[in-house]
Amino acid sequence: MYPGTYAQTTPDKAAVVMAGSGRTITYRELDDSSRQLAVALHDLGLRQGDVVAMLSDNQADCLVIYWAALRSGLYLTAINHHLTADEAAYIAGDCDATVLIASASLSSLAAEVLAATPSVEHAYAFGGQVPGFSSYDELLASAGDRRLEDQPRGGDMLYSSGTTGRPKGVKGPMLGIQVDEPGEPLAGLAGAAFGFDDTVVYLSPAPIYHAAPLRWCGVVHVYGGTVVMLERFDAETSLAMIEKHRVTVTQMVPTMFVRLLQLDEATRSSYDVSSLRLAIHAAAPCPPDVKQAMIDWWGPILVEYYASTEGSGLTMITSPEWLEKRGSVGRSMLGPVHVCDDDGRELPPGEVGLIYFERDKQVFTYHKDPEKTAAATHPDHEFWTFFGDMGYVDEDGFLFLTDRKSFMIISGGVNIYPAEIESALTLHPAVFDVAVIGVRDPEMGEQVKAVVQVRDGVTPSPQLAEELIAHVRSRIAHYKAPRSVDFVDSLPRSATGKLVKRKLLDAYR
Repeated sequence: MYPGTYAQTTPDKAAVVMAGSGRTITYRELDDSSRQLAVALHDLGLRQGDVVAMLSDNQADCLVIYWAALRSGLYLTAINHHLTADEAAYIAGDCDATVLIASASLSSLAAEVLAATPSVEHAYAFGGQVPGFSSYDELLASAGDRRLEDQPRGGDMLYSSGTTGRPKGVKGPMLGIQVDEPGEPLAGLAGAAFGFDDTVVYLSPAPIYHAAPLRWCGVVHVYGGTVVMLERFDAETSLAMIEKHRVTVTQMVPTMFVRLLQLDEATRSSYDVSSLRLAIHAAAPCPPDVKQAMIDWWGPILVEYYASTEGSGLTMITSPEWLEKRGSVGRSMLGPVHVCDDDGRELPPGEVGLIYFERDKQVFTYHKDPEKTAAATHPDHEFWTFFGDMGYVDEDGFLFLTDRKSFMIISGGVNIYPAEIESALTLHPAVFDVAVIGVRDPEMGEQVKAVVQVRDGVTPSPQLAEELIAHVRSRIAHYKAPRSVDFVDSLPRSATGKLVKRKLLDAYR
């Protein structure tokens, strides 16, 4: 299925609703506009496997552009608009896009990116004018009533976060199916595991340039549901939209849960969230106390998955399973999970190591970077891939994450995982945000430091620092507790709420 299916059956149904402005795109409009754009891109010479770049904040038009790529065999590269012009231009050039489509709300950034990307031959702006860009509306109009006879399903080529060095494009193979044929894995999972159908009203609170929001919004359209998109995440606005639109499904990251829980009880209880039947979360480990509090509030409707932009592995766990296996991210849904030491030797259940996912074929490559592709591959197994996370599998096959390998602290020869300490501090009543890092120590090699942003009305002090250290010691082993606490005005987080720890580490180093 795809929007064209529902343009025939439910043409006036809302496919996309913007939470703030209320702007709505119906299935007729989504089908017609994405058809026009697909034809226009074909007229510009783009063929199956070519790339279109998109630079936008959260706008309904983003899903028109996405579906135009999906129904014409193209790759869409959505660019993070929080990047600098140089960083965004690198992606626009590296992905080999010849067409750049941008939102006029990002006029200055878009103009700079275009000027720095000579490989882009055609540039179009929607929602207004941008210097150097042609009219997106006129581009669509040029297609008239024409339709592509062949509609091979395209995909996305999104870029890694660039923890070290430049980000790299994650390029999966084309599926070899038409856009209206079954066979897209995420859509199949949504139907089989999550019960997606045309009654889904999906709240999308995260930036659309990220893999999960973009792909899941597309899956909603595969089933004929409605996407309610926030212009940007706000905790109370999320609750208001759930109540207003009778949202049935949402997907959030743990930081969003934390912000919801930090609302006062009167505010939280004033909104009706009873329409929710599924709350998916992913992207980062969720502190167990946070997840427990959300289950207590919303009921056992939370489903967690662990995956990556590369798409080569996936685990999943329901709320009832999690209550039995507190802290787990579930069992694999796509193939065996292997936990190995640094030399690639597989470890027994319960031992922490590098997490590899096994598949029966190569499901991605890093664009123009065979060395990085090779570095993500097990030394002895061609189709086992690793993305930087550490953890262990228990006797029942449930995976538990400990932390990113690059964030692990080694103090006095002992491995310490910051995520465990962050979990202990997240819901402390004085803490608004927290990160734990390792800093140099002449005796121990590294020592544990907590970097804390306090809540409004709380005054940082040496006494509060000691209270926080004591709080951690009361919950986990003393040797893992911070040796020191620094107070800051804010911590570096991405627009999704994900902690950009490398910036913090760079500042301390």
